[in-house]
Amino acid sequence: MKGLFVTGTDTGVGKTVAAAALLHRYRGVAPLRYWKPIQTGIEIDDDTATVRRLGAAAEQEIFEPGVRLEKPVSPHLAARWAGTRIDLAELRALLPDEPDTVWIVEGAGGLLVPINEWQTMADWMAYLSLPVVVVARSGLGTINHTLLTLEALQTRWLRVAGVLMIGEPNAENRAAIEQYGRVPVIAEMPLLAPLDAGLLGAWSVKHLDPQGRLLEFMR
Repeated sequence: MKGLFVTGTDTGVGKTVAAAALLHRYRGVAPLRYWKPIQTGIEIDDDTATVRRLGAAAEQEIFEPGVRLEKPVSPHLAARWAGTRIDLAELRALLPDEPDTVWIVEGAGGLLVPINEWQTMADWMAYLSLPVVVVARSGLGTINHTLLTLEALQTRWLRVAGVLMIGEPNAENRAAIEQYGRVPVIAEMPLLAPLDAGLLGAWSVKHLDPQGRLLEFMR
């Protein structure tokens, strides 16, 4: 399995926008498919639909199957309230055998969000063995939150492909994350307005990962 796993320092940090931006940036390089394996609060938020819209995605670029739960809470709790349990092996078995496909997989919540009674999102990342893109806010507090996430990834021997910061650019925060986290910041995405496929696509092609650091994971 080739591709990237998109996680964040928190819920609502911008993982879905980041996933759509990656589609814009790299669809000319490899056959991409987006997958949101676990979605809670499906009646309120549908990240797959958002990526389809913001990423201007073709049908073959979206993989729909997955766990879809009603309550907007942690996956382990939403599953329990729905009378079910999320099994990572069953979830992985949903993927088709497409050796040439490069997957953009979006997590739910942050790194240590529980999935079932003993596994977290970090276990799911390890199960898929995909390099991780960490999405972080750019403002106050991001250094601590981002470094904690990076340390947790690194202590689990999960490869970090880079950090994408979202919000008003902050050179000092970026420098601190790169220095202390020992990872590259692949872009600083401003709060785009209006947030639509046209503006996001134009920004992504020009500004997302200009050094092409993620290219090695696309092949």
